[in-house]
Parts: sequence; structure tokens; C-alpha cells
Amino acid sequence: MKILVTGADGFIGSHLSEALVRAGHEVRAFVFYNSFGHRGWLDEAPPDIQNAIDFFAGDVRDPNGVRTALTGCDAVLHLAALIGIPFSYHSPDAYVDTNIRGTLNVLQAARDLGTTRVIHTSTSEVYGTAQYVPIDEKHPLQGQSPYAATKIGADQLALSFHRSFDLPVTIARPFNTFGPRQSARAVIPTVITQIAAGQRRLKLGALHPTRDFNYVEDTVAGFIALLDSDRALGEEVNLGSNYEISIGDTVRLIAEVMNAEVEITTDAQRLRPEKSEVERLWADNAKARELLDWQPRYGSREGLRQALAKTVEWFTDPAHLARYRPGQYAI
Repeated sequence: MKILVTGADGFIGSHLSEALVRAGHEVRAFVFYNSFGHRGWLDEAPPDIQNAIDFFAGDVRDPNGVRTALTGCDAVLHLAALIGIPFSYHSPDAYVDTNIRGTLNVLQAARDLGTTRVIHTSTSEVYGTAQYVPIDEKHPLQGQSPYAATKIGADQLALSFHRSFDLPVTIARPFNTFGPRQSARAVIPTVITQIAAGQRRLKLGALHPTRDFNYVEDTVAGFIALLDSDRALGEEVNLGSNYEISIGDTVRLIAEVMNAEVEITTDAQRLRPEKSEVERLWADNAKARELLDWQPRYGSREGLRQALAKTVEWFTDPAHLARYRPGQYAI
């Protein structure tokens, strides 16, 4: 297929774009326009991958650019979004414009152009703190941050286009994806980069919340499986490991992988407001296994350890570590 990937310059989007090219698809990468001509993480892709990609610089908030980018494509994988939770406290208007209006632009263009498959990216944050575990797709939605609220809005908008106009939409709902290239606003890169820089007193936020960490290779495999699944049309599908671990235990596991003894200090600016903190996330991935024949390669504690080792290897490469500011809080 010829596939448009929005947010292709980002963490997950760049891995996904590379995997699609390797799988034989034609990829048009929608990257955020800037005057430097930077194409995000895809600037780091091997030359053969870059040469195979059709780059389109634009802004998902612009409906004309979105329509132009989607013209001639069979499918769209919509990943472009503002994702930082702390920044959503600071600039909620930007999240409404990008996450909701941007998604509307993709949906409208796909409807008008007759796009045969629309994969919209959600997030486990839409569930808020688990009311029961593991969390399946029937779990209530709770907007505990402006970011989560806009993603709920975007998800429902996408589903409404399926129900109202029979647009072939599927909602991909990844849980806590991590791996090479992730921003240091996330906890795993924060821990790895601080240790790699020689720091042993780590600055972190809350340690008690639990998460379901999903290695980026597994998330990407889930997206690609969704492209081929007619059974997933109109459905919301969790992409998670079905393994729950606390932030504190994750930090200790990373330190163990890196052979480092660490001390954790609480950095107040990294703490979410009490009612906004998502205390517990644990994915039920039975629906993905049933509809997609997908299951994570790196589920379980041992799988997490293996994925963390691969992530550590990437971040500790001096050329990669130089792109980060260990210990500095990234909003």
C-alpha cells in the first residue's frame, strides 16, 4: 500500500515509517514543517530508508496541507499529536488545536478522498487510573489531564466518522511505549540518561504509580497488524504487554541492567497534581491477540529486562546521549 504516516518524525512514527518501508510499502512521511528542513528522527534513518520515503513537510492543524499529503494514499496512520502531559497543563489550547482539530482534518480528508484504512492513535492515558485491572477496551474513559481529555475527544471523533460515514477507522491504543529515540520527558529515558551521564542521585517524580511498558518494536508490529485487519474496523484495540510494574521497580530494574547503584530524590516539579496522576495502568491485550494475532515479544518481567537492555545500549552510545540533557526536567 501507499501509506501516509503523520507524526513520522517522532519517536514511534519514525520506527513505524522505517518498518513499513522494510515491509515493502510506499511511505509518505508527514513531518512537522520547520525552516531548517529537519525531519526529526528520520534524519537518523539509514540512507536507503530516507531515499525510499516521500517526505511531506506540513502541519496537521492545516486542513489543506493534510488533504494534499493524503491524496493518492491508500491508508493513513495518524500519530501526529502533542503528547507531553506537563505541557498540557501549560498550554491546553495547543492540545485542542493539534490533537482534536488535527485529527478532524485527517478524518475529513480521508472521507473525501475515499481512503481505505485510517488508523488513529490513542493512548492508555484516556483510561485514567484503573477502576479494574487488567484494563480492557470497555473500561470507562477519564480525562485526568488536558492531554488525556483531548485524546478522548479525538478518539470519539474518529469513531463518530466510522459510525456516521462508514469511514474505515480503527483506534490503536498503545500503553506506555518506550525504546530508542524516546524523549526524556518520559521516565525510562530520564533514568537511563542520568545514569549514563554518571549521576547516581536521580531526580524523579512519583515512584508508586504502575505502568504497562510496551517496547517500541511491539507497538510498531501492532500498528502494522491493524493495517491488515478488517475485523478491527470500528474497534478500539489495546497494544500493551499485559505486565504491570511500578515506576520505582522499573528504576531499580534499569539500574540493575546498567550495573549502577542509585539513590532516588524527589523533584517536586516532576510530580503531577494529585487528582491528575494516573495511579495504575495494566493492559488487557486479549482483543489484539484475537483480532490481530498479535502479542508482544517483550511481555513479562524478563521481556521488559531484554527491551530495557536494548534501550540502554542505544542511549549509552555517545552520539545519542549527546542529544539529551541528563538531569534537566523536560516539560
